Amino acid sequence: MSSLYGTLEVKNILQETMSHHILPQMLKSPFCSEAADLVKEYLKFMDDHLREAADLTFLAYRHRNYSKVIEFVQFKECLQHSNQYMMARIESVFLQLKQKADSLEEIQAIFQSVNYGMKLLELSNEDKLKSLTFNEDLQTRPWWSPTTNKNFLSEPFEDGSACSRATMLSKKKTTEDEDTKKKEIERKSLIPRLLYLSMQAASSTVKENSEPNGTASDTNIAAELKILLERYARNIGLTLDEAISVILGILEGQKSFKELSSDSISWMNFAVFVNALNLSSKKPLLPIEDKSNPTSWHIVDRLTKTCVMYHLSRLEPILTSPGNQLTVLVQLVTESFSWQILIIQSCMKSLLPIGKRKKKSGGGSGLMDQPNLPKLQAVQSSIRSLMDTIKEIQTRVADQINGSEDNDLDTLLSYVQRDDNGPGRIFRILEENVVANNPDLGERISDSLKSWSSGDVLRRVVRAQRKYLTEFNQICDSKVKLLGTLRQSA
Repeated sequence: MSSLYGTLEVKNILQETMSHHILPQMLKSPFCSEAADLVKEYLKFMDDHLREAADLTFLAYRHRNYSKVIEFVQFKECLQHSNQYMMARIESVFLQLKQKADSLEEIQAIFQSVNYGMKLLELSNEDKLKSLTFNEDLQTRPWWSPTTNKNFLSEPFEDGSACSRATMLSKKKTTEDEDTKKKEIERKSLIPRLLYLSMQAASSTVKENSEPNGTASDTNIAAELKILLERYARNIGLTLDEAISVILGILEGQKSFKELSSDSISWMNFAVFVNALNLSSKKPLLPIEDKSNPTSWHIVDRLTKTCVMYHLSRLEPILTSPGNQLTVLVQLVTESFSWQILIIQSCMKSLLPIGKRKKKSGGGSGLMDQPNLPKLQAVQSSIRSLMDTIKEIQTRVADQINGSEDNDLDTLLSYVQRDDNGPGRIFRILEENVVANNPDLGERISDSLKSWSSGDVLRRVVRAQRKYLTEFNQICDSKVKLLGTLRQSA
């Protein structure tokens, strides 16, 4: 997708306009590097433009072109407070964390660059959220994606036409849409600080009176972590206690995971961070027998398994259901599971400090400090559980990769050749225009249609989808290898 986007040679203010069309999908994909490049280009344009805006305004004032002065100032404010601009600034940090999640050292460097997450909290304070502008012109969006949160092409092919379903959605921007985007910005801005504090909490579970970077004490870590989790819970519409009750209700069979499935990522992130708070809090929020037996790890493990099994049970082949459950699984692995692994690494670093290892022999635990053994065992169990869960995802992804390209092409072709208003409608329109050579389309479009080949396009779609699956499988593989290394080191 990003390579095709690059051929458009989008420049200047079109960076703001076109980013609305591609970034939302790219940010949910396994192509973190390509998404990071797009965000970087967009931010460079915005930062350069905002710096130049003052000079342009001054120049217009010197020439007494006061209408232009007003126009420049209003345009600058509109861009400066753009929700897309704020989201891109947050996502640039998010993408760095996702890309470097396998290295504690590199993650610490990222934290340092954003003042351990404080910069993003300041970026999305209440006043700044209120002043956000929503500059996207929904009238320019294609019928298959009437809003950034809706993409009919990523849904299963159905008997009904996606085009017909699209007409049922109003393109009018509503207050509800804006509120949803504001909540997403706030929620994501909390993650880096929550992750940093969670890692500090995990690493200090066996320390006494520790003084981690950027914080005062273990007590302060737990206090701030709880405050941010309360804010996170409010963001998803509940109090902290209510959100925890929902998680426990699912694990006890009182509730169905379906109730959370529309926002699985937010809930899994919440559970991961609550576990970290549980490790350092004097008043645990999750059931725990005693400090030497931190069963909150097991609670997160069970929820992780439940979440993945739910989405895997609804996973359809990418050819006939591009995106869908797969995008959720990608986000789980690259976000929630990455945060969990970082917390595990931080915890193990304190449980197995340099100089306190003993030579393993027989069934040795690898620890000299026996009181920490139950904690280590809980972490080891979590490592095994997460490894098994990711392997389950890999198995399903591999099943789709292992098929032949020609078979995939035949499958996709069978859908677009149907005589209905489904996926084949666009192909028929394009092919009819190729044959008709309609001069009303203009020279540029007519020339493009001359090179149109439905077979070539379908093959490119198949290859793109296989590339998507392969990239995701490689990410899963890297997580499994890292967890395997952690298991061996314990």
